[in-house]
Amino acid sequence: MSKTALLFAGQGAQVVGMGKDLAEKYSSAKMWFDRANAAVGYDLAAICFNGPEPELTRTENAQPGIFLVGWVTFQLLKEQVPALKFDAAAGLSLGEFTALAVGGAMSFEDGLRAVRQRGRFMQEACDATRGGMAAIIGLDEAPTREVCAAAGVVLANLNCPGQLVISGEEDKIAQAVELARAKGAKRAIALTVAGAYHSPLMAGARPKLQVELEKINITAPVVPVISNVTALPHDRPSGIRERLVEQVTSSVLWEQSMRTLLTQGFTRFVELGPGTALSGFMRRIDKNAQMLNVADVASLETTVKALV
Repeated sequence: MSKTALLFAGQGAQVVGMGKDLAEKYSSAKMWFDRANAAVGYDLAAICFNGPEPELTRTENAQPGIFLVGWVTFQLLKEQVPALKFDAAAGLSLGEFTALAVGGAMSFEDGLRAVRQRGRFMQEACDATRGGMAAIIGLDEAPTREVCAAAGVVLANLNCPGQLVISGEEDKIAQAVELARAKGAKRAIALTVAGAYHSPLMAGARPKLQVELEKINITAPVVPVISNVTALPHDRPSGIRERLVEQVTSSVLWEQSMRTLLTQGFTRFVELGPGTALSGFMRRIDKNAQMLNVADVASLETTVKALV
């Protein structure tokens, strides 16, 4: 019997118009967008639907926006496939919050508000530092770690074979890019981001997020939810809080997380929310895994046909 895992996107997946056709076609989707607006106290739905892009890209809007669209696509998939059964969930960075909410560890409103605050705290940490990130394509982990050690930066995302992201102070990232090219990276490119996510430069966000997470009710999820920090399922509620705080400055072990699921017999993965980056990563991790996605009306209809 095949096992299914749900996957949720992280920051960078946002795109103006995300969720709009779903809200126009399905009254239940519109209801969730309205509930989200009430929960955060401003028109987040309008920013998702209409932008403008610089407003949507702001960390404090992009993070709750991606959480929201991931949640809505999940609710619509459940509505269209009443017999939907999933055996685990995982999310990239902020997507881990969506995975925990879907897994029953926190309520929709609590998750959305926590992610909104997380985005705000991370933006404040970005503003207080001069950080950057770069994608390293076509260089293995070991030589990339050597580059990081030499330049004084860290590995932020281990996404899939041949696709890593480094993070740190802006001038050191520039040095690391040159070192990576010299070591044989096919491409080493600085990313357009607000700061050095998943690095020690985000440390200022951790105590604030910890306070925020203490305010909300967190319970053990009803299905395994994989932690970005450990690449293993979360355990007790206090451990969930600890890992979510750690995650702000820790590496995202995405490839390892997917391998955890693959070794447990998972063969089908459904990416929920904007973009298909996670599907692309999976193709490089295990090309035999079945990948489906739900981002809009067309992809919802395709995935429903594949599942019923």
